[in-house]
Formats: sequence, structure tokens, C-alpha cells
Amino acid sequence: QVQLEESGGGLVQAGGSLRLSCAASERAVSTALYITWFRQAPWKEREFVAAIQWSGGSAYYADPVKGRFTISRDNAKNTVYLQMNSLKPEDTAGYFCAADGPPWSGTYSDPLRYDLWGQGTQVTVAS
Repeated sequence: QVQLEESGGGLVQAGGSLRLSCAASERAVSTALYITWFRQAPWKEREFVAAIQWSGGSAYYADPVKGRFTISRDNAKNTVYLQMNSLKPEDTAGYFCAADGPPWSGTYSDPLRYDLWGQGTQVTVAS
């Protein structure tokens, strides 16, 4: 069973917008404290983008995306969104959503905290 499934990636011009979606299974959300977006560009390490507390809704952002990206959730649909505005070529990457679970160790920005991952969706920003 697919636990997390991303969608919404694509090719966009610099300055444009995209909205990514992460559809989560009941199992994923039943144990998640955070559902988080990471991204990975070729030959680079996976990096934290934004996290949201599944129950409380508090949101956290990496510095490079603050003021441009917004993470949100729809608990009824078990879906997390990433609204990306003012996109830059350096935002080009595969974007992955992840859900944590017990023992919930590490910070929300640490990929090692997360045990469920989606397959990713590609975002390409043309200059």
C-alpha cells in the first residue's frame, strides 16, 4: 500500500508558482507528529524544505524558502500541500514528502527522523 504520494510537480518559469500535494494513508497520519517536505537536487544531499505538525498545524520553514513557500494541511483529506511562489532556478529538485513515527527521534528537519517517504515529484524552474 502506498503510504505517501506526491503530485503537482512540473516545469515552470522563474517567478512562477506550483502547488504540490502529498496524499497520506491512514496509517501514515495515525502516528505522524510531522509531515514534511524535503527536496534533493542532482549530486546534492536531501534538504529540509518545510514541516507541519499534523495535529496542531504549526509550520516550520527552511531559510531559503521562507516568505515564498507555504505548507498547509487538510486533515479531512489526509493531504499536505506545499504552495511554492516566486520560484527560482535553484528550487529545481525532486520534492519528497515524509511522515515520522515512533520513536519520533531527532529534529523535524532531520531526514533520519522519518520512516515513511513518497516517491517524489520533480520541480524544474527555468530561468
